[in-house]
Amino acid sequence: MQTLIESRDSVNNWMERYGVRFGVYKNGIFNEQIFPFDSIPRTISHKDWQMLEAGLIQRVKALNAFLWDIYHEKNIIKDGVVPEEFVYASKGYMPECESVDPTCKVYSHISGIDLVEGKDGNWFILEDNLRIPSGASYPLIAREITRKVSPTTFIDNSVADNRGYADILKDMMDNMNGGRGINVILTPGRYNSAFFEHSYLAEKTGAVLAFPGDMMVEDDIVYYTGLYKEKVRVGAIYRRVSDEYMDPMAFEASSLLGVPNLFQAYKKGTVAVINGFGNGVADDKGIYYFVPKMVKYYLNEEPILHNAPTYLPYYKEDYDYILANISKLVIKDVSEAGGYGVVFGRDLTPEKLEELKNLIVEQPRRWIAQEVIDFKDLEILEGETKVWRKADLRAFVVTGGRSEDGTPAVKVWKSGLTRFSRNPNSFVVNSSQGGGFKDTWVMNK
Repeated sequence: MQTLIESRDSVNNWMERYGVRFGVYKNGIFNEQIFPFDSIPRTISHKDWQMLEAGLIQRVKALNAFLWDIYHEKNIIKDGVVPEEFVYASKGYMPECESVDPTCKVYSHISGIDLVEGKDGNWFILEDNLRIPSGASYPLIAREITRKVSPTTFIDNSVADNRGYADILKDMMDNMNGGRGINVILTPGRYNSAFFEHSYLAEKTGAVLAFPGDMMVEDDIVYYTGLYKEKVRVGAIYRRVSDEYMDPMAFEASSLLGVPNLFQAYKKGTVAVINGFGNGVADDKGIYYFVPKMVKYYLNEEPILHNAPTYLPYYKEDYDYILANISKLVIKDVSEAGGYGVVFGRDLTPEKLEELKNLIVEQPRRWIAQEVIDFKDLEILEGETKVWRKADLRAFVVTGGRSEDGTPAVKVWKSGLTRFSRNPNSFVVNSSQGGGFKDTWVMNK
């Protein structure tokens, strides 16, 4: 017990020294805070990991196929599998991406898939994050520090080495780059919540960390200018800026974060953008409902991993079920993220339940409902006491690296970000909601 406490405190002290922080905007004020680390690891057996790995690869392949289809042939709509209004009404759908071919047909190069483990041992997908998913750097740096304070921990416990993430990421960036120029990680700057991660991954992959104003486009070619204003061609951009701010000439005209005319270069195929434009249509919470159908449609396979039981008020049967059972369901606003817009019916007064029902009646496309999964609690240290808290897992799937047959490789990082709630009564574990994190041990045998 004392060893766990000492390890936790030592790692958190080192993280403070390294500037490992997570920024949160609240009430218009930016606050940087330590992302609290807990020293009791989550362990995943070798057998469970094999199942998770296969299921995650399958799911991400289907999501990439969906994105290509939606912006090209639209067969899944024509065949009546996904209603067209769920695509075109999505905030993430970008008509500018119609008929645009990303490098190697890859849209989601880095997919952050959020899962929970039920108390019965079954795993469920909660969300697909395909735009700019963050969080890989925290378990990386935590384990790096743990090796300093306890050098034999991972050897003694036969834990899979997680240091390969940077190599997987670099291989993918190099392959998407195709030798056209340098790799760049584009950050909006130090006031972004995940700025530590941007700089850390740039260092680990050997990419250049670029800030707004560091790049320019000439004749549909992207150049990095940087400190000395010498033009160097860019072949791949791992962007940490939202779609709408990436190019003021194509999207939000007031944006100072992007690169003017970048989208034109992307359309011409002279630069790879990681992740691609328009991915938001596939991680829309309404589209989530259809992902198991995508697996069957595109891959002709049964899904290995399943969604949480989900209902769409778009369908009459689901609509009636939601309104009749709203007090025991989780209701999610499809336009929100980061743990916001999630309402547990059991926590609402009768008056608030009626208000929520009326909103669902008025705007059925805006909402999904899910059964409450009583997912597994994990032990954490609160002070010097062990307590149990809800926890999820964000797995990272990287698509686009080199493979023997020439198709883009799909790899799952043998680790992940386990987030836990510090509130004993909360199922919401997001860092933006005050949660902490712990290392994820994938066992070798």
